[in-house]
Amino acid sequence: MSLKLLTYLVVGASFVVYIAIAIWSKAKDTGDFYVAGKHVHPIANGMATAADWMSAASFISMAGLISFLGYDGSVYLMGWTGGYVLLALLLAPYLRKFGKFTVPEFIGERYDSRAARIVAVVCLVFISFTYVAGQMRGVGIVFSRFLEVPIGVGLIVGMGIVFVYAVLGGMKGVTYTQIAQYCVLIFAYTVPAVFIALQITGVAIPQIAFGSTVRGDSLYLLQKLDQVVTALGFPAYTSGTKSTIDVFCITAALMIGTAGLPHVIVRFFTVPRVRDARYSAGWALMFIGLLYLTAPAVGSMARLNLTETIQTGEVGDPQGNLAYTDRPSWFRTWEATGLLQFQDHNGDGRIQYYNDQNPAFAQRASGFGWRGNELRVDPDIMVLANPEIARLPQWVIALVAAGGVAAALSTAAGLLLVISAAVSHDLLKGIFAPGISERRELMAGRISAGFAILIAGLLGYYPPAFVAQVVAFAFGLAAASLFPAILLGIFSKRVNKQGAIAGMLVGLAFTYGYIEYFKGLFLQWAGAPWGENVATSWLMGISPEGIGTIGMCLNLAVALTVSRMTPPPSAEVQDLVDRIRYPRLAS
Repeated sequence: MSLKLLTYLVVGASFVVYIAIAIWSKAKDTGDFYVAGKHVHPIANGMATAADWMSAASFISMAGLISFLGYDGSVYLMGWTGGYVLLALLLAPYLRKFGKFTVPEFIGERYDSRAARIVAVVCLVFISFTYVAGQMRGVGIVFSRFLEVPIGVGLIVGMGIVFVYAVLGGMKGVTYTQIAQYCVLIFAYTVPAVFIALQITGVAIPQIAFGSTVRGDSLYLLQKLDQVVTALGFPAYTSGTKSTIDVFCITAALMIGTAGLPHVIVRFFTVPRVRDARYSAGWALMFIGLLYLTAPAVGSMARLNLTETIQTGEVGDPQGNLAYTDRPSWFRTWEATGLLQFQDHNGDGRIQYYNDQNPAFAQRASGFGWRGNELRVDPDIMVLANPEIARLPQWVIALVAAGGVAAALSTAAGLLLVISAAVSHDLLKGIFAPGISERRELMAGRISAGFAILIAGLLGYYPPAFVAQVVAFAFGLAAASLFPAILLGIFSKRVNKQGAIAGMLVGLAFTYGYIEYFKGLFLQWAGAPWGENVATSWLMGISPEGIGTIGMCLNLAVALTVSRMTPPPSAEVQDLVDRIRYPRLAS
């Protein structure tokens, strides 16, 4: 059976399961549509949260970043897991005790302000659409390679599947679908890792293989990788190049952003009791850890496999050169996607992959005909291409494709639902049509979800950057806008609506403006000239991925200052804070 047919069967079977679950768990009212009726078991909710959380950035892109960043990639591991500690301790139980449907609804009632609720919706839409752009790009990458269809066709298929189980099932359908998707993605991630760990080190457990010696060599895996990449002019894999303040700010932005992401927070509204919210966070962290503890091994093994495959020639070639016509089949198939590009600058037919950012090495390499790096590798392909590079069985490659689709679709569905809830529940019912019937509100939620899916598909077709980078920007926006308003809303009686609104607007405007200035995140489509990433002009040496930490500090400072300069909240609002925080007032 061909790989293409096998992949169609495996991915198609997973789609059948997802749609069947959506039909079985169809939302019957707004409670089902927004928060799954608030009766999801903590373990099941932890698994669904893990799937909602481990998006295409985690499955497809994170190990790719680690492959090329090496030690610097650890900021993603620390930030994207540490945020759940903040959620469990600071937010989840209190928001569940509040007992509503959405984050903007909490902000609107806590600050007794329609304007605050609208600003929260604006922040949510910015965050969610930035995040969903990365997910839909992941869907396009998987389909374009493994199903051998244009990215546009792949996106339409993916959008159709999400439409069925998100619009039909709502949060109830998405929750149970995400449980199935978690099983698919974690199996698809760990099985190839076990195979490749055995190939390289002879140890089956990837986490142990990460610290083991390479087969047929006395060097440990990381020592071997350091040796290989430095010989090509790249920095040592185990050395860090980022400044301390940038590492701190990126890690903090990812952690705080995790605790401020609306599609993650809403998952803790779905459990039966307040204490279940903390249990769900603990279970989610455990399920997430299964993948995140495997990612460093996957990233390092993928980098070693890639480098040795393209730099080392076939047996009998004394120069160790791999001719253009002898490139492995995996190279040709990924070239067809445009995510792997080879340009033969000197016309010798060889792939010369060196670090063209290293002037000393470039001068030495030019002595043997090198005229610049001839290979461009998109980091997003590393996890997906790794099984092919390692020549694993075709069923493993097909499984990875199903896992990549599951990871991207699970998070996309969660994001699209919070966008839908923001429009139908927070804007329509909460602001413009308070008397709307539940039936009409449910219909409005489904219609807005459908429109959100169309916009998400457009963002996937014209992605602003690679997956993990786009997702990191979304975390920065969440850290700078929603998290301070939620945190202060729970733990400070003095912060009022004027402070919260001013803080959210300043945090969002500063962070988005900084990202846009240096990355041209979305305005690059209109030919914006400021897409250059000039590290020397970064504020205090902080990259756009970490600027959300500064945005959060500005938000907090503005919110507290403005609140002190304006009247305190009403007695009713202060009583609400007490009811949320103290166990003796539990509902």
